[in-house]
Amino acid sequence: MEKILIIDDDKLSLKLIREILERSGYQISQAEDGESGLKMIRSIRPSLVITDFQLPGIDGLEVLTEIHKLNSALPVIFLTGHGDVPLTIKSIQRGAFDFLEKPIDPSQLRNTVQKALVSAKVSRGLSEVSSEAHEGLFEQYTLVGKTAQMKEIYKSIGRISHSKINVFIEGEIGTGKELVAKLIHYSGTSANHPFIRINCQSVPESLLEGELFGENRGAYTNPAQDKKGKFELGGEGTVFLDEISALSLNLQAKLLRVLQKMEFERVGGEEVLPLRARLICASNKDLETLVQNGEFREDLFHRLKVFTLKIPPLRDRKEDIRDLVIHLLVKLNKTFDSNVVKIGAGVIDLLSSHDWPGNVRELENTILKAMVLSTNDVLELDNITLSQNQNLPSKKPTQESRYRSIADLERYHIKQILEQVRWNKLEASRILEITRPTLNAKIEKYHIHRD
Repeated sequence: MEKILIIDDDKLSLKLIREILERSGYQISQAEDGESGLKMIRSIRPSLVITDFQLPGIDGLEVLTEIHKLNSALPVIFLTGHGDVPLTIKSIQRGAFDFLEKPIDPSQLRNTVQKALVSAKVSRGLSEVSSEAHEGLFEQYTLVGKTAQMKEIYKSIGRISHSKINVFIEGEIGTGKELVAKLIHYSGTSANHPFIRINCQSVPESLLEGELFGENRGAYTNPAQDKKGKFELGGEGTVFLDEISALSLNLQAKLLRVLQKMEFERVGGEEVLPLRARLICASNKDLETLVQNGEFREDLFHRLKVFTLKIPPLRDRKEDIRDLVIHLLVKLNKTFDSNVVKIGAGVIDLLSSHDWPGNVRELENTILKAMVLSTNDVLELDNITLSQNQNLPSKKPTQESRYRSIADLERYHIKQILEQVRWNKLEASRILEITRPTLNAKIEKYHIHRD
């Protein structure tokens, strides 16, 4: 028989709740203030606590906090006054399983108690994923995966991290190209030197040259003083050029010259500066196709691809999903001071059935959302929300769609991403790898509306 502790100084309310739950077959204990309630928790070890806010001595929120110090997995149902919105929010923030408004509805009470007990039972039946055995998975820059493709990437990083060879990283959005670049940097001799990143797609072309090469005072963008560019700031470290395919042909020619001579000049300057940093470039587009279409210089293409790492999409390494979920739980618990440390039944199977167009980044956002919705320490199946356009058969392009303009294709792609993330513009900006103002400008330009 499940033990339930009720903490409430309102004798009428306490009697009503007790009668309802005893008729449902539960063993009930009661306390009339927070301090005695906490003592009873230590002695009778209940499966569930129902506590009111208005208590003599310490209030219900303090009781809730102390309960979670004693047993973070013990579910607590909070009793609040009718329409007490601030208190309801605070109780959920403090970790209450649910809240009930007075006067108590018997049916709602029974259903909520049953859900809380089932949730606690599920939690007790699962082992924690953030145990000492898994703590080593979380480091600041860690790739996760045991598939053959990932093992080859680890080997390649080991081979190239101690040299200054230029590296090109291929991979879809969200596969972890920047993480690979950081691993190369921090695993080798450059670890104590700067890691400088610039997204070539997010900086307007008129400013990008100055960002890369630097500017002398009085140059055409009129800086008040000399400005160092990324190549100079990189020193003996690494300069990571993300989305290199976004460079204009003019800047491609200038970058090629830098790679050939290992030197550069600031915009508006004459002093020749040496390039001492290693260059790592990345793109989510196929540069070879861009070369064939005349959109990317072939000579620069061959210069960049001295050593290439191709990061597989998540749909091609689904065997890694369980390890990734464990890693992300450990990471997100640390980042957000959460305590979701168990994986519910069916979660891995559901996640493994998904195609993950946003790759590991999409998986991380899915896990984070489920953690926010969690009412206990379990990553529950019911809290996993996958994109609605998943696993649908792809439509064959119509004759008309084959000849869409680039603008039409961009509009279609942006709208698809926005719908996928339910118009969360911050997340859409991350996936598209553009700034929030740029996204807003494109939404206005293409007259994109929410369905």
